[in-house]
Amino acid sequence: MSQRTERRGIHVDQSDLLCKKGCGYYGNAAWQGLCSKCWREEYQRVRQKQIQDDWALAEKLQREEEEAYASSHVAHGPAAAGHASLAPFSKFEEKKTNEKTRKVTTVKKFFSPSSRTAAKKEPPEGKSASPSISRRASFDADQVSKDFVEFLKNLHKPGREIHKQCRAFLVSMSSKKDLGADELSECVQDFYQSLADRLMSHFKGSSESVDQVMDQVEKYIMTRLYKSVFCPETTDDEKKDLATQDRIRALHWVTVQMLCVSMDEETAEVSENVVRAITDIIEMDSKRVPRDKLACITRCSKHIFSAIRITKNEPASADDFLPALIYIVLKANPPRLQSNIQYITRFCNPSRLMTGEDGYYFTNLCCAVAFIEKLDAQSLNLSPEEFERHMSGHASPRCSGSEDGRPDGGPGVGGAAGPVLARFSHNLQLLSGLSARQEAVTAAALSLQADLLTWTDGVRRDVRHILDRYPLDTKASKASAIDANSVDGENLPAPIKPHMFVG
Repeated sequence: MSQRTERRGIHVDQSDLLCKKGCGYYGNAAWQGLCSKCWREEYQRVRQKQIQDDWALAEKLQREEEEAYASSHVAHGPAAAGHASLAPFSKFEEKKTNEKTRKVTTVKKFFSPSSRTAAKKEPPEGKSASPSISRRASFDADQVSKDFVEFLKNLHKPGREIHKQCRAFLVSMSSKKDLGADELSECVQDFYQSLADRLMSHFKGSSESVDQVMDQVEKYIMTRLYKSVFCPETTDDEKKDLATQDRIRALHWVTVQMLCVSMDEETAEVSENVVRAITDIIEMDSKRVPRDKLACITRCSKHIFSAIRITKNEPASADDFLPALIYIVLKANPPRLQSNIQYITRFCNPSRLMTGEDGYYFTNLCCAVAFIEKLDAQSLNLSPEEFERHMSGHASPRCSGSEDGRPDGGPGVGGAAGPVLARFSHNLQLLSGLSARQEAVTAAALSLQADLLTWTDGVRRDVRHILDRYPLDTKASKASAIDANSVDGENLPAPIKPHMFVG
């Protein structure tokens, strides 16, 4: 992947995404830049050469043993003749076994940390999934099996043969759990290839029908094998997952301006596409079939293209896509990213990775992960000092950007850090203002309380002063009742007497 140090930012030529053998298919970093077809050919060539070297070593050891035996036992009589053919062979076998063990041990030291493998194999029940997860996985496998059988019914006799071959393959794979990831991948890919060749002859060259059947075969096979082949114990996929997650966490401060991403997250529609892209790339880990994982990557990439198109008001280019994909991966920090990439690489139908939009988007994701692992100050158009300050946490991305959009590491707050950090900074400013207003209200309330106490004391003093100066002189008054004896009472009319009427 070629990088430019100019302000344009990250750039990858389309030729860098293709196979290094020049076959025209998309390459993969896991396959040393080769496509799946060329990688299998290279793998077979290296494997065949290893077998030839082993045979040559065996013949050499056998000749040495025979010569050593002939020179050391030339004086023995006929009694030792019976052992002449057995002793060299037994010693040869012992020496060959020791040599082979030594070679295997040396290779394992390079490619697999033995301590990690041993630690994981000691408590097998510790890795067992919870009952709810196991029930869900069993339900999914049963449902996939039913769907697969229903699909094959439409093919009649070829469908029964395909189902028979798939079941036989699963039975054979159950006895190969101790193989390494590459050997398991080779078995699956060989089965894909042989079945695709038979289907091609049956459908008379109709690639569309073959692809449709192979998609269903892949779904059925990999749903059944997922638990045993995803992130196997014989690999360091889990170690790479943790390293990638730590690396992405350390780069949380990277902004769209540093990557020269053409996305304006202040726009509601752009922000919505960004959220959907993050959701899709995270959802990839929940899928069990390589094709479904690829579909998540494809949906994520299409949301990125939509966000760029809305921002620029024109179709997005490949130069715009890769920096945006890197930014989405940094924001999402997808779980088990390396394991998912390796799983797709090993067990996906190779035709999907070599051509088409799925292969293109997956190749770009591999490039994005490789870029994140090697990201440095020059890649972000920063000075080494600025890069180290950000990595150590001494510089904040919430800084006011310069005219070119690059943070200057100052204490100011601006829009260069993206909408999320800008909103966070705005909320901090609002909280600071509210705190100041609260202090002012509290001070005013205390002042009002003091004024009220002072006013109350003053009123009391004034009342006492007036009462002391002008005392009240109250005279008792005679109260008269209405029925008391008085002269006026004589003039009252007589009481009304009731009259009785007799009728």
